[in-house]
Amino acid sequence: MTQKSLTATLRRLERNGMVERVVTSTRPLAVEYRITPLGTSLQELIDALLRWTTATMSDVERARARFDDEA
Repeated sequence: MTQKSLTATLRRLERNGMVERVVTSTRPLAVEYRITPLGTSLQELIDALLRWTTATMSDVERARARFDDEA
């Protein structure tokens, strides 16, 4: 991931209220991104997606192999 792509993604997440950007007062200045309560509310959905991915990965791999064999 490029720095530009990472910055754009973090800005979108910030705009949507998922993360907050915090500039520290240390020298040199540093920027931290912290997950917000809204972002934290996605945890259950992310966990469900991870469980689904784990459970169906062999099906996905078979579908990929069939696709690649036909290409």
